[in-house]
Amino acid sequence: MPKNTNNLTNSKAYILTGPTSGIGLTTAFEVAKHGTVVLVGRDAGKLSKVQKAIRQKKGSAVSVVCDLSDMRSVERAAAEIMALNLPIVGLVNNAGIHQATPTKSAQGWDLDFATNHLGPFVLTELLMPHLPDGANVVFIASGVEDPERKPAKAVGFRGGRYISAEASARGEWKPGGAKMPGADAYATSKQCMLAAALELARENPRLHINAVEPGFTPKTALARDANVLVRFTMQSILHLLAPHIKYWSTPKQAARVITKVLINKSGVTGVYYDDEGNSMLSSELVRDVRFTARVVSETRALLTTG
Repeated sequence: MPKNTNNLTNSKAYILTGPTSGIGLTTAFEVAKHGTVVLVGRDAGKLSKVQKAIRQKKGSAVSVVCDLSDMRSVERAAAEIMALNLPIVGLVNNAGIHQATPTKSAQGWDLDFATNHLGPFVLTELLMPHLPDGANVVFIASGVEDPERKPAKAVGFRGGRYISAEASARGEWKPGGAKMPGADAYATSKQCMLAAALELARENPRLHINAVEPGFTPKTALARDANVLVRFTMQSILHLLAPHIKYWSTPKQAARVITKVLINKSGVTGVYYDDEGNSMLSSELVRDVRFTARVVSETRALLTTG
């Protein structure tokens, strides 16, 4: 059943996944300045806290529980969102994970690939027919998908290692990748998400579908399964340096860029934005429309078997 739909008086509504921490949490408050926020996340308790906090600031919010790694949960959430009968004009696919130790989803698929690519893909495809012409869909991507991106290479990434959607679901990546645990899974899942965003933009010209690279943002829950020292360093030390380092960002800065793209009325579509809101290039592979079409085709084929 829909949760807490009272006082939803705004004339526009926006869906946001992963709204309980990091970039997603800050974005939830930013988006709430422009309409009702549909908070989509795994933890009902955390969703409730964010919802209450938004309402305390005179904003409007409703929550829908969804595990993006579980395609059945995504299907239920999409139906629940539609049952809210809200004037939805935007969707932000923000939720994501980066595991050091690989685990499996409810369907037995690599958890990074399921959460970062398959779940957002399914949610978007289910919701698109119900979105009005001109609605904005935003995918939160990552520059680590590009094997030539210097900041990503410097910290150990070697770009996306895509073989096929089926191979990715099994947790198999092209040889010669990163030595850093989980890097290939994360980079590949984000490469597929970005490829899907650009391909869906071409397939659906009545909608405005774009992607944002929010920059390296230390103070997030992305690496929540990392060891205590790494988490402490990222959240208590590195985030203080972020405003002063190129390609680094903060949840506040990222939220502003994401929200700006989300409420943009210019009609721009198929654009990949950087952490300052300027257009940027993806990897050479993702710039190849044959690759993006293959990712989407193989993703749809995989989902029919799940």
